[in-house]
Amino acid sequence: MGVEEREIAADGTGTETEDTGTKSEADTPARNRLDRTGLFIGAALLAACGGLVLYGVLGTGTGDEPGKPRVPTAAVTYEVTGEGTADIAYQGRSETGTATVDHAVALPWKKTVQVPLGRPPLVSITLGAKGGQASCSLAVRGRHVQTASAFGKFGRATCQAELPSATPRQTGAAG
Repeated sequence: MGVEEREIAADGTGTETEDTGTKSEADTPARNRLDRTGLFIGAALLAACGGLVLYGVLGTGTGDEPGKPRVPTAAVTYEVTGEGTADIAYQGRSETGTATVDHAVALPWKKTVQVPLGRPPLVSITLGAKGGQASCSLAVRGRHVQTASAFGKFGRATCQAELPSATPRQTGAAG
């Protein structure tokens, strides 16, 4: 099933030749499908590589300031027991030393947070006008450190501990 070719010489005389190659019309669509599949795979790989490059350029969205070393932390568990409600203030991840305050929290309450080394972990409770009794406790890295109790109208209690300061090696700073 060869394909016939016809050559016409420059002087106008025609000569006919027969090509006995193995081309067939059935081979062409299969080859085109393979070419398109390879093209699609290549385009998908190119898009994936482009996405990875953009991800690296735009950052991972960690929220850390560039060039600022991370401050090491310690796991601190705050727990308030009792009945009713209380206002609870506690130190968390904030490196500025500001406390988080939750108002009219239903007791009992428990929270584990990361506190930067060198910042004192602290939990403070204030009872409301109805009074009552509540206790706070503080554990650093799973070890109980302190307990305090509040009684009566607007009673207060505070639990606090000390964490060691971060060394230059822990913060990644030269020193």
